[in-house]
Amino acid sequence: MEEKLTMDDYATELEASFRKVQEGDVLTGTVIGVSETEVTLDLKYYTEGIIRLEDYSEDPSFSIKNDVQLGEEVTATVLRPDDGQGHILLSRKAAAAELAWKKAAEYLENETVLTVKIGGVVNAGVIAYVEGLRGFIPASKLSLSYVENLEDFLNKEIQVHVITVDPEKKKLVLSAREILREKAAEARRNKISNVEIGLVTEGKVESIQPYGAFIDLGDGLSGLVHVSQISEKRIKSPDVVLKVGDTVKVKVIAVKDGKLSLSMKALNDAAAEEIREERVVLPKSEELTTSLGDLFKNIKL
Repeated sequence: MEEKLTMDDYATELEASFRKVQEGDVLTGTVIGVSETEVTLDLKYYTEGIIRLEDYSEDPSFSIKNDVQLGEEVTATVLRPDDGQGHILLSRKAAAAELAWKKAAEYLENETVLTVKIGGVVNAGVIAYVEGLRGFIPASKLSLSYVENLEDFLNKEIQVHVITVDPEKKKLVLSAREILREKAAEARRNKISNVEIGLVTEGKVESIQPYGAFIDLGDGLSGLVHVSQISEKRIKSPDVVLKVGDTVKVKVIAVKDGKLSLSMKALNDAAAEEIREERVVLPKSEELTTSLGDLFKNIKL
C-alpha cells in the first residue's frame, strides 16, 4: 500500500519557498529560460529569478545565447526582491565578481599559468578577461622585446601570470613576460645541451667587458671568450685585440650551467697540432721492413 504524502512532508520546502528574500542575498538557481536580453532561473522560491544581459557578465564578448545553457546552475546576487513584475531581479556580475577576485588571488599565489584572449587595446597596453574580470597587460609585459604595434595582439591567445590583485580598486594586472623569459631560457638550455665541446664556429663580438668578450654565435646562442683565451700573448684588456662587431672564429672549450666558454687561443693550438700531424706520415704496414735505414731514408731532418 502506497504511503500518502501530507502537507507536513512538504513543510520544509514550502517554508524555504516563502522565505523573505532581501537585497544582497546570494541565491543559486537553475536556468529554465534564455532570451536575447535575459536569463530566467528556477530558484525554488515563490517566484522566478531574472538576470538581465547587462547584469550577467563584464566580458564584452559574452553572449547569452552562446554562453548560457538550459539546465546549468547559476549563482547570483539579489538586486531587488521584486522587479515590478513579480520576479526577483538578480545580478550574476555582483556574485561572480566576489568569487572571481578570490580566484584571481589564488592564481597570483600559485603563479598559475593562464591562457587569455586579448580583447582590446588601450593606452600603454591591452585588455584580457580572467574569470570575467577585466585584466590589464602593460605593453612592457607583453613581449621580451619592444612592441611596435599593440593592435597585432588583438584577438590573439597568450599565456599570462597574474601579478597584481586589488579588489577594492578593481585592479587586475597580468603579465606574459615572465613566461616568455622562462620559455626562452629553456629553449636556450636545450640548444646549449646539444653543443659539443671542441666545436669550431664563427660569431660576432656583441659586447666587451674587462674580463672578456661575449660572442654572438647566432640562433640565440652566445658565449664568453675570457681575456686569457683571446690571444697567446698576455693582454690587459680584450679591446686591445677586439672591437664590437668583429667576426671571429672560436672554439667551444666548456659547457657548464647553461653557459658556453669559448676560446680563440685554442684555435692556434689546434692548428699547430694539425701541422705536427701532417709532417710525419707513417708508411703502410706492407711497406715496413726490418731496416731502420730504409724507413727513415726519405725523411729530411
